[in-house]
Amino acid sequence: MAEVLVQEGETLESALRRFKRKVQQEDIIKEIKRHSYYLKPGEKKRVKAALARKRNRKRKRSDME
Repeated sequence: MAEVLVQEGETLESALRRFKRKVQQEDIIKEIKRHSYYLKPGEKKRVKAALARKRNRKRKRSDME
């Protein structure tokens, strides 16, 4: 759980910026999106394989350069 305490003399905007950065680092948004709907086990497997193919293509492309 991301928690940020506003320090003395700190503006609300900078505290909000720190909070947003902390939420991104902890992948809270990604986790919520992943659990927002149900995927059948077969669909989950297909998505995982597609992401692996995408990563491999990207890695091959960067190796060739």
